[in-house]
Amino acid sequence: MLARERLFAPLLSMPASVPWPQPAGIRRTLEIAAAVATMGCLIMAAALPNDRDNASSRASGGIPVSTALQPGRETDFGAYLGAPYHVPSDFHLVKKGVTDLTIKNVNWYTHPFENPLYYGIRLQRWFTGRFGSMIDFTHSKVYAPLDEEAPFEGTFDGKPLPPTAKPKDYFKKLEWTHGHNMLTLNGLIRLPSLGIVSPYFGAGAGLSFPHSEIHPKTDPSRTYEYQYTGPAGQALFGLEFRLPTGSVFVEYKFTLADYWGPLTGRDGTWFPIDMLNQFSRWWKGEEPPNGWAGARLTSHQVIGGFLTRFVPKTAGAR
Repeated sequence: MLARERLFAPLLSMPASVPWPQPAGIRRTLEIAAAVATMGCLIMAAALPNDRDNASSRASGGIPVSTALQPGRETDFGAYLGAPYHVPSDFHLVKKGVTDLTIKNVNWYTHPFENPLYYGIRLQRWFTGRFGSMIDFTHSKVYAPLDEEAPFEGTFDGKPLPPTAKPKDYFKKLEWTHGHNMLTLNGLIRLPSLGIVSPYFGAGAGLSFPHSEIHPKTDPSRTYEYQYTGPAGQALFGLEFRLPTGSVFVEYKFTLADYWGPLTGRDGTWFPIDMLNQFSRWWKGEEPPNGWAGARLTSHQVIGGFLTRFVPKTAGAR
């Protein structure tokens, strides 16, 4: 087995910059923005305490309901939606002795507001008012535009490739859409607050667990399963708007994920079963029947979401 074909050795090809893909249309964009704004308003309205809650809390002598101006020790659980942009990068497929294909500068599409949605969930723990940690799960998507011409290099099924072609000439499917999944552990630092606005930044690393759907035309069946494909990392900066019992936040995230996964030609099932099957094949040293494929996925992401705040009694006491 080649060293880079092992699960812990993804590709190291560098992405190149090309223009951002054009949006589908202003009307569609406005509809999406209105839907997201409506969802956010409903969540905020549900999270806000009423006057009766405030009065009962003060009367009981417990922790005050509002900790908006008192960032300190707390645990936050939240969810978010967003829109990513994947920097164009090279896609590679290697089947030993048969295929060694490279598609240069693929303009990866995202379709974040089409099913399945781009979304994420996170659990934060602030140990002090300044330092914290976060487990962050991001579900994004990656589509290769099959109808767009792109530079090709190498060989496919033992034949040399033309200098330019369309991916659909060689692939029935080329995407990670259920999705481009990243699980990271992050460190967080909170900057001085400006009223209820609390800026923060952080960075972390973790693993990529995409759901691959790749089907070269020469393969009898597609690869359609969850896979571990390599490491992932991210850096982030955000603004948290602290409400009485929760927060709304907007954030920029930069993520980097190296994909190098087996083409098994099988339809997977549930995530744990797919992971067990992959580990079993790796442990036995089995080569995947249809080779290996991957890319380096570099992404800029703008997200927005909400957090529910849990404050220790001593931290909230006056």
